[in-house]
Amino acid sequence: MAAFTDLPTDSSPRRRARLWWEIVIVLSLSLGRSAVYSVLSLIEALTRAPLSDQQTSLNPGAAPSEVWDVISQFLSALFGFAPVALAIYLLWEPARSGFAKIGLTFERFGRGLGGGVLLVLVIGVPGLVLYAIGRELGITVQVDASPLDSSWWTVPLLLLAALRAGLLEEVIMVGYLFDRLRLLGWNTWTIILSTAVLRGSYHAYQGFGPLIGNMAMGVVFGWVYSRWGRVMPLVVAHVLIDIIAFVGYPLAAAWWPGVFGPPGG
Repeated sequence: MAAFTDLPTDSSPRRRARLWWEIVIVLSLSLGRSAVYSVLSLIEALTRAPLSDQQTSLNPGAAPSEVWDVISQFLSALFGFAPVALAIYLLWEPARSGFAKIGLTFERFGRGLGGGVLLVLVIGVPGLVLYAIGRELGITVQVDASPLDSSWWTVPLLLLAALRAGLLEEVIMVGYLFDRLRLLGWNTWTIILSTAVLRGSYHAYQGFGPLIGNMAMGVVFGWVYSRWGRVMPLVVAHVLIDIIAFVGYPLAAAWWPGVFGPPGG
């Protein structure tokens, strides 16, 4: 695979305008829209009460008897993959698939899995510490990572949500945007820092701790992609981090209620 910095740029004004419109459309259908709502949510939260007294949920629960609610959540998660498919389709070339172009393949999967686990240790543990510090300082909303119930559908929906988040963020924020912004002539570190800020912004609804933590994650993931040229290790790491957060949340809430439990609990 050619080095990321060796990719050609496109100086045609018409082509550049088309690329910008394409980027705006893709982000408007996915993480750009999330970023706008997330920042607005943070601003609104700051006008209500201290962030430490507020709570948000990543994955809403549903009563076991509410079959249609479960179906609705499943379909919502399933349709959440559509922007990922769109980005890969737009990256497709006559002689090279969109999957191969960004390294979202099972080629050298063992190495990708090992790299993903390493990234979990580099990003996941410090992120958890940063969240705890943010809670203690009162600058982070209490995040309910998963519904506290034992319904049969809970774990499958959480696993699906983790896979959707991993693919959505890493394919679009890294694979797609890095390719498109490079074609527009941006240098590597400008792309890394810009996408890291955007990554942090759509986590702003959780407070300043996760915002900063996800920006740092974006820098690390962007640098790794610029070196490895493969999205797969990033997807593996992201999915593992989310699974740990979703499945481990009830235990953390029980062991450290002051940090992970509901406000006032």
